[in-house]
Amino acid sequence: MALLEVRGLTKIFGGLTAVGDLSFDVNEGEIVGIIGPNGAGKSTVFNMVCGTLKPTAGTIKFRGKNITGLAPHKIAKKGIARVFQGNVLFPASTVLDNVVMGAHLHTQLDLFGFLFGGRRARRKEEAVRARAMEILELVGLADDADTLASDLPHGNQRHLCLAVALAVEPKLLLLDEPVTGMNAEEVSEMLDLIRMLREKTGLTLIVIEHNMKAVMGLCDRIVVISYGVKIAEGLPQEIANNPAVIEAYLGVEDDAA
Repeated sequence: MALLEVRGLTKIFGGLTAVGDLSFDVNEGEIVGIIGPNGAGKSTVFNMVCGTLKPTAGTIKFRGKNITGLAPHKIAKKGIARVFQGNVLFPASTVLDNVVMGAHLHTQLDLFGFLFGGRRARRKEEAVRARAMEILELVGLADDADTLASDLPHGNQRHLCLAVALAVEPKLLLLDEPVTGMNAEEVSEMLDLIRMLREKTGLTLIVIEHNMKAVMGLCDRIVVISYGVKIAEGLPQEIANNPAVIEAYLGVEDDAA
C-alpha cells in the first residue's frame, strides 16, 4: 500500500479545470517530483493534499485513510507538512523560537499552557526546545539558534523553513520550489540536505520545482502535468526523453513557419 494515494483528483474554478482526473501514488521513503509548465496546476495539487482547497472530485488517501477535504490542521496532525515557496517565518523571532512554534502543533502545548500549566507544562516546553535544537543540528543551523530569522541569508532561511516543518514530525513533506532564488552553491547544499533527511529519518517527500537539473538529480520518480492533466510519469531519465514532456515545455515547431 502506498503512503499517499491520489485518485481522480479534480479542481474546477468556475468553468476552468485547474486539475483534471489526476492519479498518482507516493511510496514510503520516496522522493517524487511534480513538474510542469507555469500554470500547470502543481500548487493546486499541493493545496488539495494539504487541505487548503477542497477537491471538486477525487480522493486522497494517506496511510490508507481517506483525508479528502479535511481541514489543514487535521491533515498536519496526521503527518503531512508543507514548506511553501516563500519563506513563511516569524522574522522578529529567533531561529530556535521559530522551530519551537512549529513544534507546538505536534505537542498541543500553547502559550497559555506554558505560562499557567505548572511544572508539567514547563517540562514539556523544555523537551520541545531540546527537540528543536536537535532539528537545528540536523539542518545545520544550531550555531544560529539565537539569531533573528530575518537576519539569516536567503539560503539559510530556506533551511529554517524546512526545520519548522520537521518540528511537527511529518511522515510526508511537501516542498514547494525548495531551491527557488538560490545560487548554485545554495542549491547543492539544499539538495544534499534533502537527501540526508531522507536517509537519516526515512522521510517521504513530494517536490515541486522548476529547476530541472535539481529535480532530475534528486527525485526517484517524476509526475508531469500540463493544464492540470498528467501527461507522463516515470524515472527521471524517462521523463527527460519523453516527447510529450518536451512538447509541453518547449512547444512544437510549426513546419509551415
